[in-house]
Amino acid sequence: MSFRDTGEKLEVVYGIHAVKGAVRTRPVDHVLVAEGHRSPRVQEIIDACRAAGISLRFAPRAAVERAAGTPQHQNVVAVCAPKAYDDLDTLLQSSPQPLLVVLDGVEDPANLGAVIRTAVAAGSGGVIMPERRAAGLSPAVARAAAGALEHVRVARVTNLVRALTELKEREVWVYGFEAQAEKSYLDLDYSQACALVLGGEGHGLHRLVREVCDELAHIPLRGPVASLNVSVAAAVVLYEALRQRSGR
Repeated sequence: MSFRDTGEKLEVVYGIHAVKGAVRTRPVDHVLVAEGHRSPRVQEIIDACRAAGISLRFAPRAAVERAAGTPQHQNVVAVCAPKAYDDLDTLLQSSPQPLLVVLDGVEDPANLGAVIRTAVAAGSGGVIMPERRAAGLSPAVARAAAGALEHVRVARVTNLVRALTELKEREVWVYGFEAQAEKSYLDLDYSQACALVLGGEGHGLHRLVREVCDELAHIPLRGPVASLNVSVAAAVVLYEALRQRSGR
């Protein structure tokens, strides 16, 4: 899919998996490849660009690094349209009983990318996050998601509490996760339409978000570890949901 000027701002995506996903799903202006780096994975991207009629440019590695803004580019960069956000309606239509991930202020792009990758792997219908005080979709998120960003619906909402209230009104159960909750995450029923709410780094769930949840649960921990990284917590809960749904 080649890019056509629509007045939309372009962004840079870097890394093998992220560029491969962008080439397959987004309008792409051009792909920049480091000269002298023709690994099989880079060659696969080059072949895909030629098949799709996407412009290829070859440049010294230093120029590729400048374009990416990081040395972690794996010798390939795509200049493309930004990943588009979806709305809540689209996420709710993902399945008759959607499984959604809601992030309450996750600010680290690496964490957001890791959660997105796990959500896609577990078959989630989409990710919801607030506009303010949270990471948005960015090249760093695309790199951390390792291609999964192109396969997930993401809604960015102005008011997270209002969005959760709307989900409840539409018969989606809202489950929040925090260490102080009495119930275990294993005690919840994930077979119904549900949204899994996870807090951001350090602060956990905000009070109003916590109060709007239908149920709160914790992930049992053993030993001196006080908490899990949000992407790890998301994986634990999502795969319990997948286990329950697979056994229906």
